[in-house]
Amino acid sequence: MKHTSLSIATVIALGATLSSASAQELKYANWAPPTHTINAAQIEPLAKALSEGTDGAVTLRGYHGGELGAGPADQYVRVLQGTADMGWGVQGYTSSQFPKTLIAELPGALPLDAPGYKALWQGFDQIKGEYPQTEVIALWGSEPNILMMHDKEVRTPADLKGLKIRVAGSISAAAMEALGATPVQIPMTQVYNGLQTGLIDGVVSGASILSDFKLNEVVGSVTTGPNLGRLTFYTVMNKPAYDGLPPKAKAALDAVKGEKISKMTEEAWIATAAAALDAARASDSTTVIDLDAAGAQPFNDALADVTDTYVSKVGGAATLAAMRGE
Repeated sequence: MKHTSLSIATVIALGATLSSASAQELKYANWAPPTHTINAAQIEPLAKALSEGTDGAVTLRGYHGGELGAGPADQYVRVLQGTADMGWGVQGYTSSQFPKTLIAELPGALPLDAPGYKALWQGFDQIKGEYPQTEVIALWGSEPNILMMHDKEVRTPADLKGLKIRVAGSISAAAMEALGATPVQIPMTQVYNGLQTGLIDGVVSGASILSDFKLNEVVGSVTTGPNLGRLTFYTVMNKPAYDGLPPKAKAALDAVKGEKISKMTEEAWIATAAAALDAARASDSTTVIDLDAAGAQPFNDALADVTDTYVSKVGGAATLAAMRGE
């Protein structure tokens, strides 16, 4: 009788092939470039947690630059539809879906140094209904908003009168209108060209966009000091995809989702912003205007009614109190 045997190398190769075939890859939709802060701050840590927690049986791959579909405003829908298993977005791009979440974005709602992620999770019971059919993986805020202008300098609200300022949603639009500016909503991916061509005069957002979207190349002045609010962000996962995870994968994800990954992501945002501001201060082509408390007060006074009106409109007094830890 002729005996056949498999070499150790062949067995290992077969095992690797079977393992690869049975591995589950989750898709993370990232509409920003792979160099954006979100990749190292969140996508890679989530991928590491899943891979290590399942010995490679479940992995997470980032699809960058809108590979799974362009358009930041459509990210939530892509997750709902299952085009992506997971994805991140900006609540302000679809303001009507997240009325109470957006309270965290309001000027003066939170102190400039208050962690946005903590406020959002403190208020989560009040806002969780705004994230239907998904598992919320992360909620976080940006660094405080500042004004970044192409070729104007802003020291008082009067300096904004008539200027076209790019905004991320209804909250920052109302804030800019209260300061006399004209809000313009265009995708962040078009802001560079908008500043360069004069379509917009400036942008209100966090300083991290100076480096994340290379706006340092087209921004001539920056104004800090007023409490212009901040942006908020979400990462959600398709609910059936989450519920269908193997136990080890779900345990690995549960160990990092929520406040833990939100804190990591926000701190990375703030670090990116701090480095971008430092670079702006060191640049000969950028003027950085740091308003003191007295200089910031006229802005804050003009914006107070924006916040009060919005909170009243959405019945958000309890949500604001929860976000403030009151």
